[in-house]
Amino acid sequence: MSITTGDFRSKITASTLLEKKQHQELITCLTAYDYSSARLIDEAGIDMILVGDSLGMVMLGYENTLPVTMQEMLHHTRAVRRGVKHAFLIADMPFASYHVSLREALRNAARFIKEAGAEAVKIEGGEKRARLFERMVEAEIPVVGHIGLTPQSLHSMGGYKVQGKTLKAIEQLMHDAIALEQAGACCVVLEGIPREVAAMITCELEIPTIGIGAGPECDGQVLVFHDLLGLTFAPPAKFVRRYADVGSVIRNAVLAFKDDVKSCGYPSDAESYHLPKETLSSLQAVAERKRAVPL
Repeated sequence: MSITTGDFRSKITASTLLEKKQHQELITCLTAYDYSSARLIDEAGIDMILVGDSLGMVMLGYENTLPVTMQEMLHHTRAVRRGVKHAFLIADMPFASYHVSLREALRNAARFIKEAGAEAVKIEGGEKRARLFERMVEAEIPVVGHIGLTPQSLHSMGGYKVQGKTLKAIEQLMHDAIALEQAGACCVVLEGIPREVAAMITCELEIPTIGIGAGPECDGQVLVFHDLLGLTFAPPAKFVRRYADVGSVIRNAVLAFKDDVKSCGYPSDAESYHLPKETLSSLQAVAERKRAVPL
């Protein structure tokens, strides 16, 4: 089966996502961190591409997302932008880029739009971020919410734990989701919460919900590109489905290359460049004359 490259697809926007929810059309989202992966994802027809701060772990080798800087996020977002024509492009605002003040948060968000070509930014946190979301919308910066398991809150949450398992926690998640919608969020990511809770939130909101570890009732789903392809080194989370084991393919290819080089099997004569016959003849004649000169 051939894949349609998407040359005839229309551009996905925040309005498109809302229309998809209204028509009960499920939304697809993947992360991307570079030009080549972004182009492949975009050509496959994925609706949303997220330049996630998860790049800190899968691309830069950090232990978690907290060390990721604005410069790193801008660099990768610019690269992804070059590979995207149709998908809605979202950039994660890294830890400490929106925590200090509203003014700094707005300036950092504007950089993603102006310098890196993002079409929205994503911010973690619920009700307590409502005023920030309002200011973003006032500044004409589309913003995506992210509630539930929020990786930037790793230390305050006491680790990566499923959220919303008690009645009080469920009530707070509902307040968070509604507050972000009322503040103008164009959609909200629900991460690491029980399926039943995600279904309730999805039913309550008019804006789309994008789930990751939140069950199938969300309006859309997102996965980390490297998780989907088996390119990560840690054991996958429960919700991760590996659609390919590209890591093994790469490892085997590298081993085969190493073996070929060591056995003089690469490069072959067919993979080498050759002199034109006339030049080769002249070169051989020069070499023969040099050998004929007595010492």
